[in-house]
Amino acid sequence: MEIKHTAMAGTLESSDITVEIKPNPENEIGIILESSVEKQFGNQIKKVITDTLKEMNIQSAIVRANDKGALDCVVKARVQAAILRAIDETHFKWEVEN
Repeated sequence: MEIKHTAMAGTLESSDITVEIKPNPENEIGIILESSVEKQFGNQIKKVITDTLKEMNIQSAIVRANDKGALDCVVKARVQAAILRAIDETHFKWEVEN
């Protein structure tokens, strides 16, 4: 999938994350993370973002994330929502993990 334009998902509330995704003219993945817990969990947050991009076949994008202590499932959901908005997708089969 190709990112068509800039899109956002999330809030700046506690335990949430704001994710902005936009096209990358360099044709690679770039992640810019701001987080009060970056020293402890920065690598894990970036891994969740990267894994979600791969799952959704995104190979080129700039992702700016402002984390306020979000759990991995919230990070994944916000990245998915931002991607869907950025590719103008209106139909998506959401999966529930058991």
